[in-house]
Amino acid sequence: MGWNTVRQCQKHPLFKDLKDNAHFYFVHSYYFAPNHQNIILGESDYPTPFACIVGKDNVFATQFHTEKSGDNGLLLLKNFIEWNGKE
Repeated sequence: MGWNTVRQCQKHPLFKDLKDNAHFYFVHSYYFAPNHQNIILGESDYPTPFACIVGKDNVFATQFHTEKSGDNGLLLLKNFIEWNGKE
């Protein structure tokens, strides 16, 4: 829980102007392990790697709280709003 970096695993419009390993705010210590690695967009370490951003088609989800993640969270939300739902 707390601030942690997010490693971008795939190129995606949601990451426009976001630096790789940018910090985001995590409130929960749990995570899920997707069955399909190709949906993982971002990973974090605590202490081992885990998926923290997943997406498929025009749907994505984050394990961290974008609204509590300062400028990086605001930029991710801005990118989502401006995204046309396609890569």
